[in-house]
Amino acid sequence: MNKLFSFFLMLFLLGSVAVFAQDYTSKVPRFTFGNQPEEQQKQLKDNLLIKRFQQSRKELSVDKHRPYYHFISPEGKLNDPNGLCFWNGKWHLFFQAYPPEDPRQHWGHAVSSDLVHWRDLPYAIYPGIERMSFSGSTWVEKDRVIAMYHGVDAGNMVAISDDPLLLNWTKISDKAVIAQPDPSEGLPYSPWDPNIWKKGDKYYSLMGGNLYNGPGGKKVRANFLFESADLQNWKYLHPFVEGDRYSYIGDDGSCPYFWPIGENGKYILLYFSHKSGGKYLLGDYDQVNDKFNVTDGGNFNHGPASRGGVHAPSAYPDGKGGVIAIFNMNTGKEIGEGNYTELMTLPWRLTLDVDERLQISPAGDYSSLRGRHSSVSEMQLPANNEFTLPEISGNAIEIDLTLDPKDASAIELKVLCSPGKEEYTRITFYHDGGYLNRDYSGPAIRTSAISIDNLNSSISDKVDFRMPETADVQIKDGEPVNLHVFIDRSIVEVFVNNRQCVALRTYPERDDSKGVSIISHGKDAVLKSLDAWQMKNIYQ
Repeated sequence: MNKLFSFFLMLFLLGSVAVFAQDYTSKVPRFTFGNQPEEQQKQLKDNLLIKRFQQSRKELSVDKHRPYYHFISPEGKLNDPNGLCFWNGKWHLFFQAYPPEDPRQHWGHAVSSDLVHWRDLPYAIYPGIERMSFSGSTWVEKDRVIAMYHGVDAGNMVAISDDPLLLNWTKISDKAVIAQPDPSEGLPYSPWDPNIWKKGDKYYSLMGGNLYNGPGGKKVRANFLFESADLQNWKYLHPFVEGDRYSYIGDDGSCPYFWPIGENGKYILLYFSHKSGGKYLLGDYDQVNDKFNVTDGGNFNHGPASRGGVHAPSAYPDGKGGVIAIFNMNTGKEIGEGNYTELMTLPWRLTLDVDERLQISPAGDYSSLRGRHSSVSEMQLPANNEFTLPEISGNAIEIDLTLDPKDASAIELKVLCSPGKEEYTRITFYHDGGYLNRDYSGPAIRTSAISIDNLNSSISDKVDFRMPETADVQIKDGEPVNLHVFIDRSIVEVFVNNRQCVALRTYPERDDSKGVSIISHGKDAVLKSLDAWQMKNIYQ
């Protein structure tokens, strides 16, 4: 009887293991590629997924809001960008993709030589050990690229690739390298969105999260640091950032990216907050105690995280003191409307000025996409008179204009305008209209501000309108104001003097919502110059 009981107990336990050790193998076709560039190119030419992506892009191109020159998934939706890196002379962008036959998170993959034109590649990292392959980052070594990411229901994972186009990825273990801790251990972290780098002979991983150690026990952003000598065995060290006063109560530190920036030893930590969107911290890296001492911080998203905001970052140094960053923009329409929900911003180049303030400019050279050119020569802008610019029109267009605001309190540019103003998106520069920059470390200076407002951008009842996206920007007395505007069907990005950027989703419904007008509020101003180009479609 005891032997029979033992036999059935063994069968029960084996069955239990089978139930809980689930096989999450993806249903998406997977391919192994050669290790020589010529061989890979030949294989890609006839690859089933590449042909499927090409057909999907063709079919989805009929959507009036689908962008021409911002990156978007070739099929279905996307979410966070992941593991942006430079390898073998090319930029590689990975992203949360949802293949139609298995819509769990996989790592999608695209490659570019100029950060402007993107080429689709097959899915890179597939779920298998993990239920879904969530967000993470990459670390580039001389002979390989290391990806560290969150595997849902497993923990944080490591995969490695070393081929020319990073087509073949191998997970280094049949389990997570950082597993979910036992609650009895009393550890503060939960595996999430890891960032990876190397210092000396040790690897470091920074994990997103938060702690209940804010005022009144409220949640605040926290990022947890780990150390490893071999990528498989990781030791928890401590919270990486202390004394940060730039994050909001309720922020978390998801999708962290930690890199050197500038020429004076400064570092930047980019991250995503599920409350307030894309954010950053600047400061000094204490490499003895492995702590980040924050000296400044701010937002890439200037409002709530959702409804058409700047979402999660992926970032990598450009080798010239700057950091290239790209963000997904979440949807501003009801979920389920259209054939996608999110797209990527243009790649931004982040640098520091002489006062170690963050500067933001377009990372790529977009002259290769410029088509028909239109321009407006210098013209006076008498106060409170709106001027329609008939020469300038389009919904996939680049506009580069320079203003002398003189004493005007605000200058407003309407874009994506219908002839009767039933639809328009408002871009407003508020001259000396930002916060009083008073930290008692120097003279009080009134900043200017840049704002995008989409409240009148669409007549559709499916659009979720967003509060105006408004950010400070410092403009010196007498300095010309440059607005570099990128409009791409359902996204508007505005760079101001290569110091600040605001971005917003917008969904004009009318086919004739393509006009542009300008008005100076309060007092006269001068439009010094305006150039505009129709932009080509990078997917055709």
